[in-house]
Amino acid sequence: MARGTVVGLLGPNGAGKTTLVRVLTTLLTPDSGRAIVEGYDVVKDADALRHVIGLAGQSAAVDDYLTGRENLELVARLYHLPRSEAQRRADALLERFDLTEAGGRQARTYSGGMRRRLDLAASIIAEPPVLFLDEPTTGLDPRSRLGLWEVIRDLVKDGTTVLLTTQYLEEADALADRITVIDHGKVLAEGTADELKQQTAQAVLSVQVEEPEQLQDAAAVLGQLDAQEPQVEEATRRVSVGTARGSSVIALAVRELESAGVGIADIGLHQPTLDDVFLALTGHGAEDDADPTGDA
Repeated sequence: MARGTVVGLLGPNGAGKTTLVRVLTTLLTPDSGRAIVEGYDVVKDADALRHVIGLAGQSAAVDDYLTGRENLELVARLYHLPRSEAQRRADALLERFDLTEAGGRQARTYSGGMRRRLDLAASIIAEPPVLFLDEPTTGLDPRSRLGLWEVIRDLVKDGTTVLLTTQYLEEADALADRITVIDHGKVLAEGTADELKQQTAQAVLSVQVEEPEQLQDAAAVLGQLDAQEPQVEEATRRVSVGTARGSSVIALAVRELESAGVGIADIGLHQPTLDDVFLALTGHGAEDDADPTGDA
C-alpha cells in the first residue's frame, strides 16, 4: 500500500475480510504466513505496531456513559499522550468531525452517524499513519455515509493510509485507489476500479419482463445469445447476461424474445460496474455480502 492511499477490500460473506483486518491489527494471530504493516511484523512486533495503527470496526467502540470528549481523551491517554495533549487533540477532533456542540453529552445520546464519527475520531487521535476501517458506514443513512466519505478523503489528503472493507460497491468505487477482491481467504483480483471493470466483466444486457412467469423463458433466450449464464432477479422481474456482442445485441434480443412470446417492459445495455465485477468473480451480487455476524 502506498502512503496516502485507500485500498478497498471486497469479498462475499465469509471471504475473510474481517479476519484479515484482525490479523493485520494484531487482534488475531495468523495460523501461518507472515504479515508486515508499516515495517512491523504483526506477530513479533505486535506491541510496537499498535502504536502506529488505528482501527474503526463494524460497531462503534465508544463508552455510552462517557461524553464524546471523555471518550476521545480516554483513548488518547491509553496511547500514553500527556493529559494536556489529549485534551487538545480531543477538542480539535470534535471540531473536525462536527461534534463540538455534542462533545459534553453522553455518547448514548448520539445518533448512529454521530457515534460513527466519534469512533473514527478516536481511531485517529494518536495520528496513526495507517488506519483500518472495517465496514465503517454500515447501517448509516445516505447523508451520514456521504459525510463520513468526506472525512476519509480528508484523512487521506493529510497522508493517512487506509485499508477499507465495505459491503457497498459504490463506496469502494468512490474512495479506493486500488481494490482487492478476496474469497475464502484468497485474492481473486486486484487493481483500480477501472482496471477491474475492463479485465473482469463484459457489458451487461438487462431485460425486464412484463410478467413474472416469463422470467425463465427470457433466461433461456438470453442464454442462447451468449456463453454467459443469465442472472434472474425475481423481485424486479429482470434477467441479465454479460455479452461481448456490442449494441447490436439489443435488436437481436428483442426479436428473439418476441418470437418466444416474452413481453418486454424494459431492455438496455450498460457498461460493467463494480457490481458486475463482483458477480463475475464471486458468483453472486453484492447484496449477499452483508455480514450480520461480523465474521466476514
